[in-house]
Amino acid sequence: MSDYPLFAKLSGRPVLLVGGGHVAERKAEALLKAGARLQVVAQQLSPQMAGWQQQGRLEYLGGEFQAGQLAKVFLAVAATDDAELNRRVFQAAEAAGKFCNSVDDLDNCSFIVPAVIDRHPLKIAVSSSGSAPVLARLWRQKIETLLPQHTGRTAALAGRWRAAVKQKIKSLTERRKFWEQLFHHDQTFEHYMASGNEAAAEALLQQRLESHHNQAQGEVVLVGAGPGDAGLLTLNALQAMQAADVVLYDALVSPEILDLVRRDAEKVSVGKRAGAHQVQQGETNRLLVEYARKGKRVVRLKGGDPFVFGRGGEECQVLVKAGIPFRIVPGVTAGLGATAYAGIPLTHRDYAQTALFVTGHCRPDGDKLRWQTLARGNQTLVVYMGTIKAEEISRELIAHGRAADTPVAVISQGTQPGQSVRTGILQDLAALAADAPSPALIVIGEVVKLRDELQWFRV
Repeated sequence: MSDYPLFAKLSGRPVLLVGGGHVAERKAEALLKAGARLQVVAQQLSPQMAGWQQQGRLEYLGGEFQAGQLAKVFLAVAATDDAELNRRVFQAAEAAGKFCNSVDDLDNCSFIVPAVIDRHPLKIAVSSSGSAPVLARLWRQKIETLLPQHTGRTAALAGRWRAAVKQKIKSLTERRKFWEQLFHHDQTFEHYMASGNEAAAEALLQQRLESHHNQAQGEVVLVGAGPGDAGLLTLNALQAMQAADVVLYDALVSPEILDLVRRDAEKVSVGKRAGAHQVQQGETNRLLVEYARKGKRVVRLKGGDPFVFGRGGEECQVLVKAGIPFRIVPGVTAGLGATAYAGIPLTHRDYAQTALFVTGHCRPDGDKLRWQTLARGNQTLVVYMGTIKAEEISRELIAHGRAADTPVAVISQGTQPGQSVRTGILQDLAALAADAPSPALIVIGEVVKLRDELQWFRV
């Protein structure tokens, strides 16, 4: 993130605006609406701005900009059609330690004015960091259509009750749950606000507050984060991540997905990688129970799907034994997501009627893989965490009847910008997997031949 987003309180603060034309007028209107004490430098004021001067809403400083005019202002806006003058205003502001925005000139800006959706007191800002303001405005328009007009009234009502709720409910976590229940799940409250019956909504809020009881125990939500592309998250997954108090996440969860976790949630890495365990499974299980018993809403964020080679079943068994309520939010497992992004269908009438998902890492004391079954033709074999054992996989499949020239693919960092796909034949699998970036998925079967024709995800 190259810019730090913030909302500035301009009420009663002096702001310098250089320019008096149409663009400056638009800036002046927004600044006056925010309560700024506006000081204007311009060769000539537009009729509207001249009217504001006569009404005493802005102070006119004359036609010539001077660096000293910046001394006592909070920030400055350069909005003339003279690029050199705008640059001079910006340089003077930099020297004086003042924020400055030069309209439509990103190089001479120390702050950006975003596109804003205003549902006072709720405001939503959309910015492209100055690189594509038209795109930001288009997204503002889309968000406008999704945001009910009564949202601002709801925010104002909540503001009036904030102190009372804080007095009644001491825990920050419990207060958050109270407001979320009211805003997201209380249809009666929503109906009253949408229909303009604020008195009834306020009475209902008071009733809910008086009857509120703290929840002694939290819950755990096992969330499948998918193979990496944040766009593959389900709506339920995103909602759970935004509601969580604590998130225990795997090493395979991409930074883009972690960025979608609520900002003030506690994030705990419990990642595991083959040969380099950071947190033992027993410790992860203990943390899940401990946080839930403290009344926290815990998200166990797992790469792929929790129930596909993710130990989700084991963790749920621990929660059942401890009496902790839990939910499962399925995710797109790598065997589906990474192969789709690689342009490799798992089944095809001409090549494969079945697909098998297997893991390359079994328990040391567990049953061995049934190679005779895995080596059958007309099926696609998808191997998770198999690169370390690629040589053994290749050798055993060939020994049990799979053709040495069976097409194979090693997909690294599937669905992500760094995705790479190496293709070859089964007898060369060990070489293909030798230095493949992790996480990597092995695909074995005739369907791999279709990649050249079907690949669509270009990185």
